[in-house]
Amino acid sequence: MSVVIAAQPLVLTRLETPLGDMVAVTDDAALHLFEFHDRTALASEMRRIEQRCGAVVDGTTAASEALARELSEYFAGARTTFSARIVQRGTPFTAQVWAALCEIPCGETRSYSQIADRIGRPAAVRAVARANGANQVAILVPCHRVIGADGTLVGYGGKLWRKQWLLDHERRLDRLF
Repeated sequence: MSVVIAAQPLVLTRLETPLGDMVAVTDDAALHLFEFHDRTALASEMRRIEQRCGAVVDGTTAASEALARELSEYFAGARTTFSARIVQRGTPFTAQVWAALCEIPCGETRSYSQIADRIGRPAAVRAVARANGANQVAILVPCHRVIGADGTLVGYGGKLWRKQWLLDHERRLDRLF
């Protein structure tokens, strides 16, 4: 993933989903953050974005309107992929993990160790877990598709009940597509 300077100002849009309200931070061209409104880390994530890019104002952008349409289709069972341009800031390692997450097909899961193997760093399982947790774009960068080596649901900032819901939803979608 490349780092792109955001057009000013960034815009915060609240979106309703079947899993509760979510917060999107966009400019006209890209999505910078997409999180559940009750994620514990949301306040610190917003502070980092504001420190890096300046004030975030309420409203909508072309990018947030496109995201809302695609999310509606996803939750209705008519979409398994998203077209949003995503801008996240992280280390090269973190960006590698996020890219690997995006390669997990809808309806499937991978373990942290499988992700570590995929990026050529088999001993970096804990670092992969930290990078997974640092993802600021829920659903589109599918960190919810990562599970424990024993198949259990672990480590989801959006709450484990949502992770289970998303995995069940995507298994149903996988059968449709």
